[in-house]
Parts: sequence; structure tokens; C-alpha cells
Amino acid sequence: MELAAAHGVATGYRDGDRRPVTVDEDVVVRVLGLLDVDASTPDARRAALAAARAGADRLPGTIAVRTDRGRDLPGPGVLVDEDGGRREVTAIPAGLEPGWYSLELGERTVTVVVAPPALPDADRTWGWMLQLYALRSAGSWGIGDLGDLRNFTAWTGSEHGAGAVLLNPLHAFTPVPPVQPSPYTPSSRRFGTPLALRMTDLPAYARADAATRAEVDALAPAATERIEHDRVWAAKRSALELLWRAEGRPSPDVAPDLAEFATFCALAERHGGRWSRWPEELRRPLVEDGPRTAFHAWVQVQVQEQLRAVRETAREAGVRVIHDLAVGCDPEGADGWALQDLLALGVRVGAPPDAFSQQGQDWGLPPWRPDRLDATGYAAYRDLLRALLRQADGLRIDHVAGLWRLWWVPPGESADRGTYVHYDAEVMLAVLTLEAHRAGALVVGEDLGTVEPEVTEGLAERHMLGSAVLWFTRDLDDPDEPLLDPARWPEDSVATISTHDLPTASGFLRGEHVRARADLGLLDDPEAEERKAAGERAEMVALLQEHGFAAEDAGEEELVVAMHALLGSTPSRLVLVSPYDVVGEVRQPNLPGTVDEYPNWRLPLPESLEELYRDPRVAAVVEAVRSGRERS
Repeated sequence: MELAAAHGVATGYRDGDRRPVTVDEDVVVRVLGLLDVDASTPDARRAALAAARAGADRLPGTIAVRTDRGRDLPGPGVLVDEDGGRREVTAIPAGLEPGWYSLELGERTVTVVVAPPALPDADRTWGWMLQLYALRSAGSWGIGDLGDLRNFTAWTGSEHGAGAVLLNPLHAFTPVPPVQPSPYTPSSRRFGTPLALRMTDLPAYARADAATRAEVDALAPAATERIEHDRVWAAKRSALELLWRAEGRPSPDVAPDLAEFATFCALAERHGGRWSRWPEELRRPLVEDGPRTAFHAWVQVQVQEQLRAVRETAREAGVRVIHDLAVGCDPEGADGWALQDLLALGVRVGAPPDAFSQQGQDWGLPPWRPDRLDATGYAAYRDLLRALLRQADGLRIDHVAGLWRLWWVPPGESADRGTYVHYDAEVMLAVLTLEAHRAGALVVGEDLGTVEPEVTEGLAERHMLGSAVLWFTRDLDDPDEPLLDPARWPEDSVATISTHDLPTASGFLRGEHVRARADLGLLDDPEAEERKAAGERAEMVALLQEHGFAAEDAGEEELVVAMHALLGSTPSRLVLVSPYDVVGEVRQPNLPGTVDEYPNWRLPLPESLEELYRDPRVAAVVEAVRSGRERS
């Protein structure tokens, strides 16, 4: 359908097996309606198509240009740089400085994003991938915190020579119970989580009198078998309130976006965590003065200061801190409220049916509206990236294929009743490249699962790293798709054994990922899955033995070390190790397809940070990875 194509709405796609699938026409019509395009009747379609054709020759509201290439224009204009410098142009010239420009074309103004063609090649190194909440110590309050992270980076940088630490998202949550445990369903991606604050590292704690410090210390919750987010937040909120009052209830002078976020937090405390149910006059973003707004602004300042301290410590130890950008936000959270004009609220992004999920996936997150991003110069997307890169030396983009297209599920529909909506990938990538270039940051794209070749190619062209996971990295040129020889792994990639959504090393070897799903009734044929898992395990062990990483009689611990040795030997620029794998944890952090049936995002490491320092398995894995890096 020409009308759908003009607005980036797919009428068909290829599934995970590359078979063509046609999208139901009524789904296409509904999604067009969500973009304010009326296609409900033949007359409406003719009018909408005529409007689309009339504007086809106009430049969009935002265009991307590379520094090494020019771009023709439909007519003369005035190009304005970030300092206000103006020049008359008939084309965008090559050789411009990277940056944000405005192009005045008569009565229209177009945003121009000028980006380098690529980022510098990432250093070849290794490091860790952490679920920070799970990394608990004697000094943290029932959940891993930024004090733990600072200590961990200093230790692994100085003791092991690690070069990077990748974190789970540290985005902000709505500060009322129940606290959302999933770091991938944040209230705001622009601000940080106060759950990660180390209370005793706050300057206010150091300045407080002995009685106040004793009150704060008494609030510390004990570590529990599972991380109790509500309990931890109640304790930290009380401690923060004590320290804020001890400081004289300061009202920090903050940027408008933080003032707005703090207002949301204060309103959520008064009216509940779902802004769509607030009094009507509060359902639009605003800034409200008051003590609770001041408190939440102050808390966020503390988060940003501790994040900066982590990065400074890590840099001194030679470690790059890589943050994770979730694919979306909670529609009822702070970003849903503040950015509602830029989001398709009511839509949920996810994935179409495939072998992994036969009914499709619904992640419950609203997508950007591509038309609104274009009209506003991608400012909200730019500001989001800047907010994260202020505290990071790198950024992982969850579901990076979303820069090209996202699976939209219309309101009230099941996950299989959706379609893809396309974004201007050239602009999305240009903004990402420009902001990462300015921050001196590397970029990692999570390109697992069903992704189009253009995604992997687009990342590689810009020297952004893709993802290579041991369980999935297979020889696609072979009809039988065996596990890929480690020497042939892609160079521009981050190599890992697993991810937070997949079995740990020990879990894979023991078949725990099958047992857990079978016990919860998530498998139609558990015996078939067990046979499949046994075959995959045998294939993995055979690969390790074939390349001399494991002996024939190797036990579980030896096989885990062998897997890490294999990763270290690959050409991948970055190899990441998970503590879950090192210490033999069989349970994976998140089990897709479950909510409360499984303790998703609530599983601490079975060892404290202090025990991890002394665990000989850490030394064995580090030596295996480092040796592989040196040999390959």
C-alpha cells in the first residue's frame, strides 16, 4: 500500500525463518490512524495519499549529513551553525564540523545533523557485565549500589587489567510502591535510580552529626535471599529524608527537565504512580514548587554525583563504564508524562510471533512517534543520549534494531496483531554517532534475534559493536548451522557467554533453563526440550574439546573456564564476563514469559563482593580470558 509506505508502516515482513508474512489490512489502518493518518474509508485514503504525494519532494523536518559528504538541496537556503554563524548555501557542503545545524528554506526550517562517518575503532580488551543490583557487599543495603561498583571497578582494573564494565540500565523508577524491579521498564530513562545510592558515601552523611548518622545507620536493611526493592527503597528514602533535613532542606537550582522530573515524583507521592489517573489539570507536564519537589531534585543531584565519582574511579583504574539504554519507558512513568506528545501512548512495542514466542511479544512500552521526532529535530532523543553519556564511557543500545523499525501493537490487540513501523535510521544513527563522538564513547548494539542485515551492516559501518553470544553464534553459511569456529567470530562485536534473558553457563550445562520453564508449565513438550538442550550441550562440549579448551573428562567448573577461554580467543573487540557464570549460579536473572512466577531481577549473586574478591574461580576465569586475548 503506497499510503502505508509513505508513512513507514509495513504491510508485510519476513519472519524469523525469512518467510513472507502479510499484515492484516485493518491492523495497518489502525496503525496509520495512530500516526494521525485517516485510512478508514476509500475517500479518506485518497485524500491522505494525495497529501503524502504532495509532500514527497519536500525535505523532512530533520536530515542527516556525513562530514565527508555533501548533500544536494531542492533550492537555496541559509545554514546556521550552533554558534549562530550563517552562510548562504545551495547544497550542504562536505567538510562541515560535526554538530547540529538549522537550514532555513524560505518559511521552513529543517534540522541538520552533521555526524562523522564512524566512531574510532574500539580498543581490543575484556571486562565484566554486571547486574549491579545483584552485586551486594557488607556496605550496601540489601542491593548492589554505586559504592560497590566503584570498589569493583577499582579492584578489577588494578588487579586484573580489565578494560570495561557493562551495567544493566540504571534508569529512574517512580518512587512509590510497588517499585518496578525490571531495569528495562523504567519511569525515566533520562535520570538515574536512587536505589543505587550508597548512603554512607553521601557528602550530607559525612557532614551530619553523630546522632543523625546513627539514625541513618539504623535504617540499613539486612541482605535477604531475594532482593526486596520496596523494602530497600523505603529504607533509603527515609535515610535520604533524614540527610536532606539535616542539610537544611536544600532546594537545588536544577535544569528544567530535572525540575519537571522532580515534580512528577512529588505528584506521584500525592496522587499515585499512574499519572493517567491524576486530576485532569495535572496530566500535562508542569513544574511545581514545594518541599517534595525540592527533595526529589536533591536526591537526583546525589545520584548524578555518585555516578560521576564511579566514572572517575573507573577511569583511574583504566576501566570504561558502559551504561545500558532500555528500549522504552513505562507509559505511566515520568517520561510517559513529560514526553507524551512524542510517544505513541497506548501502543506497546514488542516482537512478532517466532520460534521463541509463538504468540509474539508485548513489552508494554510506548514507542517514539517518528513523525513527531522528525518535526522536533530529534531533540528528545538527543537529550536522552546526552543525559546517559554524561556519566558513561560507552552506551549499549537495547534492541538496537529499534533504530530502524519497531513492532507496534495497537491498543487492545494481542502481540501477534501488530506491524512494523519504520524510523529514519540514517538520522537515528547520525544523532547517536554525533553524541557518542562528542562524548568520546563507544557504542554497543544489542542485535540478537531476528534482525535485518542492514542493522548489522549499519552498526559495522559506523564502528559500533554488535553482540555475539556463545549459545547463538553459528555458521550461517553451513546448512546444518554448527557452532561457529571461535576464530571466525565477528571482530566488531562484544562476545559473551549469555545474556540476562538466557541461561547462565552452569544453568546451560545442567539444563536448568528447561527445568525452570517446565516447572512453570511454559513448555508444550518438556521432554523434547530436554533432548534439544542435551544435544546443544554435547555440541558445546565437543567444540571446547575440539579446540583444546577442555579435556574429555572436564567437569562443570573446568567447562565454564573453557567457555571463557574460547571467548578470549575470538577476534571480538570486547569480551565480557558475567559473575553469574564465574560463581556457578544456575538461575538466570530474567526468565522471559514470566512476571511473578519467577524471581526476575530479584536474584542476588550467591556470593558477596568480598567473597568474590577471594574466589579462586575468578582468578581462573580471568586468566583464561586474558590468555586468550594475548594469543589471538
